[in-house]
Amino acid sequence: MSALRAGLGRVARGSGATEVPARAHAYTGILIVLAVVATTAGLLLPATVPSDDQVPAVARFGIACGVMALAQLASLRLRIGSGRLSVNWGEAALIIGLYTAPSGWLPAATFAGAGAAWLLLSIFAKLRTPLEVVHIAACQTVAVAAAVTVACRLADPIGSPLTPPLAFALILGALTYLLVGALLAVVTLRLVHGVPLFATLLRALNDKLLMFVGNVVVGLAVVAMVHQDPRWLLLLPPALWLLQQTYGQRLRAADERRAWEEFAGATSALKKLDEDEVATAGVAGALRLLVAERVDLDVVRMDGGWRRYHGDADGGEGVADLDERPATEGGESTLVRELTVRGQLVGQIRVALPRPTLPSARDEFALRSFGDTLAVALHDAVTHRAWSLLRERSSYDAVHDAPTGLLNRAAVITQGDAALRRLGRDHPVALVVVDINRFRTVNDTLGHAAGDELLAAAASRMNTLTGPGELLGRLGVDQFALLIAGVERMSTSRALDRAAELADAVAAPTEVQGIQVAVDASAGVVVSAAGSANVPELLRRADIALRQAKEGGGGNTACYDPSRDESSTDQLTLLAELREALLVDDQLVLALQPAVDLTTGAPTGVEALIRWKHPRRGVLKPGDFVRAAEESDLLGAFTLYVIDKALQVAADVAAHGMDVPIAVNLSAHNLLDQHLPNAVAELLRQHNVTPDRLVMEITETVVMSEQDVIDEVLAGLRSMGVRIALDDFGTGYSSLAFLARVPVDEVKVDRSFVMRMAESPQAAAIVRFTIGLGQELGLRVVAEGVETAAQRAALETLGCGAAQGYHFFKPMPADKIVAVLSQLTDSARAQVFPLRADGSA
Repeated sequence: MSALRAGLGRVARGSGATEVPARAHAYTGILIVLAVVATTAGLLLPATVPSDDQVPAVARFGIACGVMALAQLASLRLRIGSGRLSVNWGEAALIIGLYTAPSGWLPAATFAGAGAAWLLLSIFAKLRTPLEVVHIAACQTVAVAAAVTVACRLADPIGSPLTPPLAFALILGALTYLLVGALLAVVTLRLVHGVPLFATLLRALNDKLLMFVGNVVVGLAVVAMVHQDPRWLLLLPPALWLLQQTYGQRLRAADERRAWEEFAGATSALKKLDEDEVATAGVAGALRLLVAERVDLDVVRMDGGWRRYHGDADGGEGVADLDERPATEGGESTLVRELTVRGQLVGQIRVALPRPTLPSARDEFALRSFGDTLAVALHDAVTHRAWSLLRERSSYDAVHDAPTGLLNRAAVITQGDAALRRLGRDHPVALVVVDINRFRTVNDTLGHAAGDELLAAAASRMNTLTGPGELLGRLGVDQFALLIAGVERMSTSRALDRAAELADAVAAPTEVQGIQVAVDASAGVVVSAAGSANVPELLRRADIALRQAKEGGGGNTACYDPSRDESSTDQLTLLAELREALLVDDQLVLALQPAVDLTTGAPTGVEALIRWKHPRRGVLKPGDFVRAAEESDLLGAFTLYVIDKALQVAADVAAHGMDVPIAVNLSAHNLLDQHLPNAVAELLRQHNVTPDRLVMEITETVVMSEQDVIDEVLAGLRSMGVRIALDDFGTGYSSLAFLARVPVDEVKVDRSFVMRMAESPQAAAIVRFTIGLGQELGLRVVAEGVETAAQRAALETLGCGAAQGYHFFKPMPADKIVAVLSQLTDSARAQVFPLRADGSA
């Protein structure tokens, strides 16, 4: 073959024995048959030699054998996967052989010369087995036979002067030798080591390209020198030595580059947080990086034991737990390295190289570098696993009760509310609260350990009575709750039956601390529609029913009686429904009312008013629910919801080229939230709206306590560019003091004064004063509640800048505001100002 050659190789097994795949033996047999046929056929052909030839035929055969042998002895080795290729001077030897000996003799000369050369190498260097020597010689013979056939089709090379046609024939023969030899070698690697066929062939040809060119040049030069004057051959040894060094350097550089690429790929594959994935990637990386036959990776488990991950060159892999720590001694062809991180042992890797290969300094360095990276990756993976287990345990403990293993109170509320949201609003649900009577007596008499044992027994009994769609948890010291949400036709009688069943199960005699203990239990029941109340409200009602059961004397269970509920629950129900409305996108909607310039009619702003399209109560205005939100923990989420909706509109308006700010009302309680400015800034960023397009409307009735907090929040909003407007000016007791304390951009005259301007001199005076004050302070003044043309004319006469009210526009849906603002803008540019929304004066 050409200067490419592959041995059969051997595949290491777990027992240490070696074997060659049966398909490789069959392939070797085929090659030997082909080589024998080629050799016999060549020897039977008539030998043609020059008529004036004085060199004996035997000498010519001997020269051909020697040239072929020398080409093999000067070979260089190239690693490909777990196999190896040898590149040599085969093309030069082929060309010289074709010139020296009859072409039919070359297969026999190749078989003899290559076989002798590799036999010597195997004897002194222990590189090949006898079967591999025959395999290599057969490959070379078949490749030479193919090359001879091609070259002799074009010319008769023996003893002929070097002419262009002859050179072309020799080059074509050398190319055939290269391709056939490379293909045979790569097929061997494919059968033995499973390497990809075409990719390996292309790599081998690429690495051989420079040497192929040099070999052809050397072969043609030798032919020319011999034909001209054999003494020129004395100049060849230095040139051949330089070429050999060049070839070796190039192959080493290519091998080194691929080694680094393998190292980079192997270390990159370790970037995982799962221990099994890291260990598997570590075994695969070591197999590729060190061209190993087998890799064993032993990892220290979290319990102190060992787990072994292994893989071999055939693709076999597995995982097994070890009873004891593995030995650390290596063998003749085995590398062993302990994996440590900051002195902590995390594992051990054992790499078995193909026999009889001995570990080189490069192998040891590669294992040391890769092992250090693998050790860190394993340590991180083990740490991550421990952290994950701790996090899972903490997460479990956060929602479960320790003595009973049931859900705790917070988890019952959270998961219960989630279950209610998944149901239809009218779907009936029941909540049962069970209380162990005189539980404190057990604790005081037998101790808390006995109390925990009693609780665990009670929880276990109730748990057996819990079905699909039901949620059981412990609420407190001696109380349990069962939420029944999966029954389609839940009724009060069925809920009471379940409550009695649970109470009886808890009251059954229990052996605690070796003593038979019997306790009583009471249960309170509430049945409600899923959309009418949240779990905290259901718990409150069930607790009232539980007190009724304890006091009523009518058995150990009772159902919630609204007439005995001293507190009003409508407000709580409304808050529960508002909490749900904040999670959907079709209940809380904006109604937008523009403000217009009284001189030009151009839009000066838009006020965002919230409306609640309640699925059961109809459309609710802010006065119906905002006060409840202000007095609850929903205020912050509700306010940000409204601001988010308003900024969506502001972004849409800005996208249509209009510079119209949008105003949102803030509650006094909002100004006590120090996180409000940052939350508003984030919403502005999300919607890509400049701060000056947002106006925050506050009333002068803001609580005057905690002024420092209020001033800090307002300063934070103003510092980012958000405008501040003082709403309902004149209705409070501290208007002027508030203006002196809080810098604002806009004053809004309360509608009560605007509507009474015509019949009340006092109201007209307040409006006149407010407009003048705004002009003196450089503030924009907006009159609210303008409903008639007379009011509009009076305000314009007083110098009021802008107004809003039904005279211009009623609050409108958000999807209409862009069209209305566009109409106002176009009318202002055309100097046409309709006083009413319908265009009439």
